[in-house]
Amino acid sequence: MRLDLRDIIHIPGARKEFRQELDLRAVELFGEKPFREPLQVSGTVRNMAGALELEGKAEGELTTRCDRCLKPLRLPFTVPVRTLLAEELANEADTDSDEIVLLENGGVDLDELFTTECVLAVDGKHLCRPECKGLCPTCGKDLNDGPCGCKKELDPRFAVLAKLLDTDETSSD
Repeated sequence: MRLDLRDIIHIPGARKEFRQELDLRAVELFGEKPFREPLQVSGTVRNMAGALELEGKAEGELTTRCDRCLKPLRLPFTVPVRTLLAEELANEADTDSDEIVLLENGGVDLDELFTTECVLAVDGKHLCRPECKGLCPTCGKDLNDGPCGCKKELDPRFAVLAKLLDTDETSSD
C-alpha cells in the first residue's frame, strides 16, 4: 500500500494514521513459509517541525517448528517500526543511512518498508521451551517424552580409555 503524504509534508504538527493488512504468505524463510495469515500493520506519520517520522508496528502470528524437537509452534509476532521519511537527503553522507527512507512523489510504500522490517525480525532459532531436549540422534524419539533406550555410542577417540575402565572393573571382582 502506498501512503500519500503530500498533504502533511509542509504542515508542522500534522499527522496521518494508517492501518492495513500485509500479506507475507508467499515469503519463504529457512525453508518454510512462516506467515500463514496476513499481518496487521498500523501506525502514524507525524510532521515534527518539517521532519516526517513514521512510527508503527506489524502484528500477527508466526507458524514454525521447534528447532530441537520439530513440534509445530504458533508464536505471537510483533515488529515495531520507527523511521524518518524525507523528500531528499540534506547531504551525501546520509545516502547509506537505514534510518531515513526517501519519499517517492510525496509518498511511501508501506508494504516494502514493513516487509523488510518483518523479514529481518524473524529469529533464526525457535524453541518450544528453553529446556527442550530435542530428538534422539539415533532413533529419532522425542526426548522430552522420556529416555529412548538407545545405548549411548562411545566416541571412537575414547575407546582406549573405555577399555582401561572395563579392565579395572573386571579386576576388582
